Amino acid sequence: MKQVDIFTDGACSGNPGPGGWGAILRYKGTEKEISGGEKNTTNNRMELTAVIEALKLLKEKCDVTLWTDSKYVADGLSKGWAKSWQKNGWRKSDKKPALNPDLWEELLELYELHNVTINWIKGHNAHPENERCDELAVSEWKKLS
Repeated sequence: MKQVDIFTDGACSGNPGPGGWGAILRYKGTEKEISGGEKNTTNNRMELTAVIEALKLLKEKCDVTLWTDSKYVADGLSKGWAKSWQKNGWRKSDKKPALNPDLWEELLELYELHNVTINWIKGHNAHPENERCDELAVSEWKKLS
């Protein structure tokens, strides 16, 4: 199976406000950068969108190492929170609605297609790929401001 590294980040000016996301996909030393944004969104929606858009580019089942600075994304997937919310009709354990069910639904479908290992990294901590993803995300929200 192909081994792909994916680095992602989301950013927002205000929360909600104009937002952007960026991702880097790396396979055998070759990198592809992708990015996008929305006029009125939240930081968490942009974090989720970055992962979704990166996974959408994979044409076959892959071993994926995902690098994210979002605890929301990392814990939602690795701790099984999102699957539990889905199973409970997009309700959290406290019975409150889970946020962003549309994006979580799409992400879970893509996540199940691959073998994903999740690595949480501290944001804005000189991690080169995370810093680049942040630059991509910020440049996208600035276009919308």
